[in-house]
Amino acid sequence: MRIVALFLALAACVSAKPRPNILLLCIDDLRPELHCFGVDYIQTPRIDGLAASGRPFLSHYVQAPTCGASRYTLLTGCYGPVYNDALFVRAREQAATKEPLPPTLPGYFRSKGYNTISLGKVSHHPGGWGGEDWSDTSKLEMPGSWDRQLMPVGPWKHPLGAMHGLANGEIRGNSRKMDVFQSTPGPDTIYPDGLIANEALHTLEELANHPEAEKKPFFFAVGLIKPHLPFGSPAKYMEPYKDATLPPIPHPEKPEGITTWHGSGEFMRYNRHGKDPRNDPDFATEVRKHYAACVTYADTQTGRILDKLNELKLSDNTIVILWGDHGWHLGEHAVWGKHTLFEESLRSPLIIRYPGLKSPGKATSSVVETIDIFPTLCDLAGLETPTHLDGRSLLPQLKDPKAAGRAALSYTQSDFPSETLRNETYRLIRHREGGKPASFELYDHRNPDAETRNIAAEHPELVRALEEQLDARLKR
Repeated sequence: MRIVALFLALAACVSAKPRPNILLLCIDDLRPELHCFGVDYIQTPRIDGLAASGRPFLSHYVQAPTCGASRYTLLTGCYGPVYNDALFVRAREQAATKEPLPPTLPGYFRSKGYNTISLGKVSHHPGGWGGEDWSDTSKLEMPGSWDRQLMPVGPWKHPLGAMHGLANGEIRGNSRKMDVFQSTPGPDTIYPDGLIANEALHTLEELANHPEAEKKPFFFAVGLIKPHLPFGSPAKYMEPYKDATLPPIPHPEKPEGITTWHGSGEFMRYNRHGKDPRNDPDFATEVRKHYAACVTYADTQTGRILDKLNELKLSDNTIVILWGDHGWHLGEHAVWGKHTLFEESLRSPLIIRYPGLKSPGKATSSVVETIDIFPTLCDLAGLETPTHLDGRSLLPQLKDPKAAGRAALSYTQSDFPSETLRNETYRLIRHREGGKPASFELYDHRNPDAETRNIAAEHPELVRALEEQLDARLKR
């Protein structure tokens, strides 16, 4: 009997499949203007390569068009507040209660035996700390979540400096004195993302060579800062765009009626040498080219990390997710920035690759949301999915790109609360102000006019039906 029991125990150990590693790549302010998403003028060969071996989600929408709130939903799997310090508010709530809050995404995987590491801008603050310069390691944005939190700062001195820095350690003080874009000769490390990528390579080597690497899988999240403002990148990344002809900006006119349009304050507060892209086409083109250069710079850093994963022979047991925290307007609706509920702010890239994926490289157009990532990772890692999550696993779309998704819920806080529901055909936006009757925007994406012609007044029954769906989701 003892021999049989021993044999069965050994057989179980041999047959037990090790849990997969997870590499989460977060890229700030990345529009879905990638070749693998159907746009040709920005060069992103490394992200395109990932898409060719993974599943691109062409209709992925974030919950909020701002960094902190969007990352809250990624890292908690739940709908949440719309402000940038949402995770810090959650941390204070956790400290004030005797009952533990539901775990974060990395916190849950940590409780299941994963080695969890964050590097760069994963939560809202690069490094995940608070304090005046975001460098106080006693103030955690996500307590109980990470085994290690890394943020190389180099000459930028601290995470806040790196977040809003330009070349060679230039730190934003008075934003009106900092150029809105820049192209400076030098290696990749003259901007913070070069240092973040270098640290990612070093960390992957440590993880691969760790004595318990075969027993303890890793959850490694790497956050790149570019193409976040200001648009600075090494000069070599601007070369492909100097003489490039860019496509016209679609629907560049300011919308009429009640919308989430704004005056592009985040962009306009930088030094623009007296120019305004809303009425200066040449300057608008210059801004778009510098944004493109930043995207290609981020693409290169992404490629370096993926190359190291292959070099260390980790790819065969690693789930890779590339996620953009929200979109960004480059002149559409006369907006230069994020923070709206239009398509340009809410749609962002999502690519998932894992060993055994069927039909790699085949994209899905099913509508999905950022909150779906947490349950998806649970399924792919063979872990039980926590019951408190608001999202749905994307395993159906990973198995079959034609599998149906569900409408995406997003929200923002401008002068008054606004929410939107986006399905495969329509976008409904509802604005609520005090005791006043709600106002609506309704757009038909089968129409070339898309989000430039509000058809809400013409289709009141459709508005009511979509509003019922919206309210049902908000009550979840």
